[in-house]
Amino acid sequence: MAPILPTIEFPADLKSKTIEQLQQLAAEIRSFIIDVVSVNGGHLGASLGVVELTIALHYVFDTPIDKLVWDVGHQAYVHKILTGRKEQFASNRQKNGLSGFPKISESTYDAFGVGHSSTSISAALGMAMGSKLKGNAHTQHIAVIGDASIASGMAFEALNHAGVANANLIVVLNDNAIGIDPSVGALKSYLMQVKQGENPKVNNMIKSLNFKYVGPIDGHDLKALIHELQRLKSKTGPQFLHIITTKGKGLKQAEENQVVYHAPGKFDKITGDLLENKAQKRTKYQDVFGLTLLELAQQNANIFAITPAMPTGSSLKHMMDVFPERAIDVGIAEQHAVTLAAGISLSGFTVFCAIYSTFLQRAYDQLIHDVALQNIPVVFCIDRAGLVGEDGATHQGVFDIAYLQAIPNMKILAPKDAVELRQVLYNLQNNRSQPVAVRYPRGYATIQEWNVPFETIDFTTIQSIRKGKRAAVLSTGTIIENVLEALNFDDDYFSVYHFLQIKPLNKKAILDLANTYEVLLTIEEGVVKGGFGSVVNQIVSESKTNTQVINLGVPDAFIEHATVHEQWQQCGLDAASIQQILKKISNV
Repeated sequence: MAPILPTIEFPADLKSKTIEQLQQLAAEIRSFIIDVVSVNGGHLGASLGVVELTIALHYVFDTPIDKLVWDVGHQAYVHKILTGRKEQFASNRQKNGLSGFPKISESTYDAFGVGHSSTSISAALGMAMGSKLKGNAHTQHIAVIGDASIASGMAFEALNHAGVANANLIVVLNDNAIGIDPSVGALKSYLMQVKQGENPKVNNMIKSLNFKYVGPIDGHDLKALIHELQRLKSKTGPQFLHIITTKGKGLKQAEENQVVYHAPGKFDKITGDLLENKAQKRTKYQDVFGLTLLELAQQNANIFAITPAMPTGSSLKHMMDVFPERAIDVGIAEQHAVTLAAGISLSGFTVFCAIYSTFLQRAYDQLIHDVALQNIPVVFCIDRAGLVGEDGATHQGVFDIAYLQAIPNMKILAPKDAVELRQVLYNLQNNRSQPVAVRYPRGYATIQEWNVPFETIDFTTIQSIRKGKRAAVLSTGTIIENVLEALNFDDDYFSVYHFLQIKPLNKKAILDLANTYEVLLTIEEGVVKGGFGSVVNQIVSESKTNTQVINLGVPDAFIEHATVHEQWQQCGLDAASIQQILKKISNV
């Protein structure tokens, strides 16, 4: 049987194929994705689960005239393969290659750029309303959203509006009972009843929002999918198609271990077995957090922990498995997580809210209005702070210092290594004074013996790491490792100081440094505008000393996907780039 995939470049090439040929194409696409992702890494399970759906959507609709919006984007690999990017797919998530997510600037078929969840219905509805005003009455707008994402408040807001907007919108609910971790909440139970046919009134929720509901149908049955989508294509107004899929479909291990195979790294494409990564012998920062918090919770019944849909990714699962009543996953609901944390804190618990830097952006109002304004002592454990690598611009954790810096009552801490992260958590276990943010990076800790005895530390102390005579490097967080590597040349020109506490800064210590050294060089793995260095600059400028202050950090640009080291190089934060600056300052 002749291969079908080589004959497909764009969606128009699908139109002449038979159902049998499309089914063969689905199998070929699965093999193609497994071949590439097994070598390069990436998001595997979600895309394997939507192969038939993606083929059916592009077969039935006239993309890119009809607008197809994917939620989150983890599930868009098949879409990319079918829309002119098959030959480039091996460059996925690599520097100057394809983005791992839909991106408007990459293809006209990518109707909306995504990386965070629950945005698809709002975006597609906006396009539908615009098309209606422009007189394009027959253009269709399709939002594909998962069962975990639809539980988010933003998705409900969009459904509520769509029901009265009278625009051409089709919402496809890809129901597989899992996002990255298993879905949680009452909506999951509701959808389970729908699938099992246990409640004859269960469809009323969607219908009550003025959507015409269809389903649930088998999301791997190409013939049924095409039939329903063709029928919906001719309809007007809000439509809702509920499909059932299996995440990881077509790879046994990915179906059976959906959490691990969401983004498994490199694996054997024949057996599906994960390949050993030497870095895996080290401890991830997220595990330093998760294991330390569990240890503290075993001694302190006053500790409570929350994560919005990232129990495995944040390693809060360690505590959830032992203390399920004191460590909870609230689903993809960052706003709710932050305000819930404030409420629980008011009951007398020390609440640790574990959340990625990029996702904390989604709860900025709650940070200000519900936590900081009332000075409620929530501890925000900000994972994936700094540059995150292949996930790219949508996931970079480089804005948190700047956006937290502007909030009164907020304390910001950036440990330099795994040991300091552990000690910070210990010292915050009875925090009742103010909200605190603790930022730490993605990836593996360089210190192996991090599980040391607890000790009391003073967050305001400026740590002298190295003594020099003429200039001082002021660093915060784990980027200090690059600083020290850069200072491997024989030179006593530079001192190095680590600032664990970024906000409030120790103003007296900075003034003392400004009066001691000719040059202060600040280095941070965050945006340089509004960051740690900018505050140092302000303090020094107000002192009217002649000390020169130079700020290094992430420039005023969105940093695209590449390895973390390549992103450091782009930002001038790798050891070699820092060394060039140091040598220029010291005239070496």
